[in-house]
Amino acid sequence: MFTPLLLSLLTTARAQVTATFPNGVTNPSEPSFYPVGSTVNQTSFSRLLSLNGIDDFCLFGPPESGPDSLIGNVEPIVVAYCTKPRNNARLIPDGAITAAHIIRTPLYIQVYGFWDGTKVNIPNGDSGGELDPHGAENLGNPIGGNVTSDVSGSDVFYEEWMSFISYDQFCLRICTAQTGNVTTALQCEHELDIMGCQFVMAIEDFYTSNNSFTSCDGDPAPPPGLYPQPDGSTSTFRQRYTGTYVDGAGQPGTFTVGQTVTPSAPAYYGATSNCKTYSTISNGVNTANYQVTASPQLLESGATNAPASSTSAASSSSRSGSASASGSGSTSRPASTSRSSGAASGGALASTSASASAVGSTGSGVKAMSSGGLWGLVVLGLGMMIGGAAVL
Repeated sequence: MFTPLLLSLLTTARAQVTATFPNGVTNPSEPSFYPVGSTVNQTSFSRLLSLNGIDDFCLFGPPESGPDSLIGNVEPIVVAYCTKPRNNARLIPDGAITAAHIIRTPLYIQVYGFWDGTKVNIPNGDSGGELDPHGAENLGNPIGGNVTSDVSGSDVFYEEWMSFISYDQFCLRICTAQTGNVTTALQCEHELDIMGCQFVMAIEDFYTSNNSFTSCDGDPAPPPGLYPQPDGSTSTFRQRYTGTYVDGAGQPGTFTVGQTVTPSAPAYYGATSNCKTYSTISNGVNTANYQVTASPQLLESGATNAPASSTSAASSSSRSGSASASGSGSTSRPASTSRSSGAASGGALASTSASASAVGSTGSGVKAMSSGGLWGLVVLGLGMMIGGAAVL
């Protein structure tokens, strides 16, 4: 009886690809670069992220500095910081990002890397947290946060995305397409909020990728927490959660959801190809005065145009830049044990549940993880269903 119900929920929970959430009131109506002659607003409350290329993306950070600006405290009010002057957002200072890696797949585009998050008001040592368009009240974390990408050749607002940020790490995935039972909601699953970048974004080499910049094509990884089985069914991982409550007599107590079974890695890692390597990235703005004196120079081509300047007609941003091809071909990336500590880097005990939904299967260029102990599965309640039927 449980399996047909789960399958029907997968159908009814089918995600919207392009955005239906309203654009935040503090956001510009569309993504654009700052006009030439303008000044970047480093106190902006824009919450519009764009993810286009190796030196053209945005991340969230606290609006103010201080010990109380832990990501977990300010998730609803974080603001956008961008690598280029765009979206009426704040600017990420040059040198803050020490590594960035773009992967474009048929289902999503993602960026991950390392940075000095204190440069965007994240307190030193903050293990961070997970941000997404849902949140505890389905208003988004942050409220009014939106995302765009130009992977289709033009700037598009997308519905589903997820991001992990901490004082030293970041990752952002925007889900741009869906296929079969793999919806954008599944591919940008938002309930594994303490499992971290390496696990959720399926990045095998995450902890060896600092001090480098690459842009690659790739095959999609499986949706986070889903493990295709040889018989066509799919096991589903759910992280362990312990909470507190006060009973009718006023006595505190604790409750735990799930079991202490946590997989060490995703089912498999998608292969990457056509990788290009870059030496560094730059915002192109003099941060002594934050004045925009020229249209952004981009290392990778994109769709966003610079708006008209105060002194001249609009000009499209340059698509030129120097890059050295890495020469890497398509490589199979089998799963391996993940390293974890904190929220952005992961670290959770969790349970698994089973369903017979054929969400995906291991295909060419990938290798499934075979861990005998993982497949002892426990079916959980409907409140922990795939697709975000309820938020933990």
